Amino acid sequence: MSLTNQSDAFVALVLGILGFLSFYSSIDGDFVFDDTEAIINNKDLDLDTPVEEVFYHDFWGTYVTHNASHKSYRPLTVLSFRFHVWWNKGKLDPFHFHLLNLLLHGVATSLSYPVFGKLFNIKKLWLSKAFVAALLFAMHPVHTETVAGIVGRADLLCTIFSFLSFLVYSSSLKSDSTVKTIAITTSSGALAGVGMLCKEQGITIIGVCCIYDLLMVARFHPFEFLNNLDLIKFNLYSSKILPYNKILTSVATFFKKHQLILARHIMLFFTGSFLLYFRCWIMNFTQPIFREIDNPHSFADSFIERVLNYNYLYALNAWLLICPEWLCFDWSMGCVPLITINSGFSDVRLLTIIFFWTVFGSLIATNVTFPFTARKREVLLALCCIIIPFSIASNIAFRVGFVIAERILYLPSVGYCMLIAIGIEQLKTYFKNSTLVSVLLMFLLITNTFRCHQRAAEWRNEKDLFTSGLRVCPLNAKVHYNFAKHSNDPTIAIKHYRRAILLYPDYEQAMNNLANVLRENGNVTESENLLRKAILIRPDFAAAWMNLGIVLANTNRYDEALECYNYALTYRKNYPDCYYNLGNLFLSQKLHNEAFVAWKQATTLKPTHSIAWNNMIVMLDSIGELDKAQSLATEALMYLPNDSALHFNLANTLGKKGYYENAEQHFLTAIKLKKNEALYHTNLGVLYHRWKKYHQAENEYMKALKLNPNLKNVEQNLKTVRKLIFKQKE
Repeated sequence: MSLTNQSDAFVALVLGILGFLSFYSSIDGDFVFDDTEAIINNKDLDLDTPVEEVFYHDFWGTYVTHNASHKSYRPLTVLSFRFHVWWNKGKLDPFHFHLLNLLLHGVATSLSYPVFGKLFNIKKLWLSKAFVAALLFAMHPVHTETVAGIVGRADLLCTIFSFLSFLVYSSSLKSDSTVKTIAITTSSGALAGVGMLCKEQGITIIGVCCIYDLLMVARFHPFEFLNNLDLIKFNLYSSKILPYNKILTSVATFFKKHQLILARHIMLFFTGSFLLYFRCWIMNFTQPIFREIDNPHSFADSFIERVLNYNYLYALNAWLLICPEWLCFDWSMGCVPLITINSGFSDVRLLTIIFFWTVFGSLIATNVTFPFTARKREVLLALCCIIIPFSIASNIAFRVGFVIAERILYLPSVGYCMLIAIGIEQLKTYFKNSTLVSVLLMFLLITNTFRCHQRAAEWRNEKDLFTSGLRVCPLNAKVHYNFAKHSNDPTIAIKHYRRAILLYPDYEQAMNNLANVLRENGNVTESENLLRKAILIRPDFAAAWMNLGIVLANTNRYDEALECYNYALTYRKNYPDCYYNLGNLFLSQKLHNEAFVAWKQATTLKPTHSIAWNNMIVMLDSIGELDKAQSLATEALMYLPNDSALHFNLANTLGKKGYYENAEQHFLTAIKLKKNEALYHTNLGVLYHRWKKYHQAENEYMKALKLNPNLKNVEQNLKTVRKLIFKQKE
């Protein structure tokens, strides 16, 4: 069935819509997990930060040359995040981020349709292998993290530009001009470079283009390649040595015959080399430094153990593509226990490695044999489409900062979709019953769609995401840590923090958080012990030093607390929360000037630090510096116009100064922002009481008592004001 280009475009659009709808349940999701660091806490998204700073920082906002940087240089992805902030006038709205991610997956799916057509070397795309592969790509559950997690934007953009790079490269194959071929190939390389600036994986499309050219266009075979050179063929079957001039003639003939493909591959080589050099230069020719907890398998004691563990991880990644039921937001810290030599052959996971390589090796071995059919070339190309993009995560060339990352499988899934499409075509031929195979394919697509919606819904909020992680990776300390961190029940939080520490005894962050929960629930002694242990494990842990200072201050050990706060500020100079707590320490000692300076520093570093602002205003009000309190409250409202506490405290100050009308306005604003606060109604009642508006005072006192019937002082005020009302009537 022949289709026009317009029809193919329509099918591509429909496929894109299917891709969009497959993960639609994530559209109203929050910022979750890695989104916090990459978006919420990333200063590169702040419109006050110069745009050019993005090009000096990694994906998380750290200088890419810094030792602590992950070296994930993705400036174009960060700029796409920043675009949302600019569009929304400085506000972070997760809806727009999720919507664009869904649209980008739709675009990637639409582009995959012609990409699969080129990879399979077919022109009739409708209901072909290309169409089936694009359907599978649109609704593969392993893509959920990429689409539903906002940081997956990097993989989406990288894949889109990789597809464009491939499509441009494939257009150069039709050219019979060397100059035009070089120009088009260079353009393809440039698009690969753009993809690399979205995520590192983008550079791998150059390798895919190379293999595609050799297998599907030039139709080279590994065993036949040598026969393309008469020189080598002659020497294989003869002991004679060719004369020098015949050698030159043979080489010249070969190059003339294949000048276009040589031109393309030379350009691919130079483009790839340039991009690799640029990437290394950006990193200052240094590799990222990861901790053992990030990727414990790469820290295995022996080379053999590392090889075994890496191969087991390859098998797990393959299984995620085949059966994407076991999905988790994080796979580090014990989620996948190490295979050790000490376990000998008792570890059944060794069978998984054997099975994986038996299948994978068989696919390669059976498809490099003669005759070298079109199907064999397709299978080999599909395997290359898996291997080449995945090589970035293989730990072979360099250590990566994760055990398994589902996002990294977005581009390699192209090869998997090709294999399934080829297999379906073979089944139709074998069973001679296309209806049965079509039913099986439909069942697979329906199952995938259901799993996509289910998994995308789990990515909508952190509670559901972390709960799902507990089911999949109960041995992962980080899963327990994150679950506890977002639990509102102290008992449950304590349980899971303890479990995280049990699974990973040196988990200093879990110790810090557990110490905070225990302190808030009155267990100061264990809290102190945990914090001291945390700073022994990690001496530069600023948050632990600060929290230890809070514990010591609560037990009136002020000098020790001050020393801890100073340590925290040594390791993290711009630490607004530490300055806030330092101000609290000074206030406990009635050092008002020192407290004010500390709190002011907190608000300078973080102008939206509400508690620091309010503490300053209340303190100034209490010591009689009403003008200064009023001025400070007015300044604070410039940054926090909807902070009810600021309006309330400013109203109190204005009331004391006799500015009743202004005070009334701020009291009413505070009540509007926080309706069910009995104290707000109480103080507004006091204002009316002083203002001799007794009926309004009575009304506010009654509202306060309705919200909190135990306010004895309000009951007394209500009696007093009613007496005054009675006297007025007399």
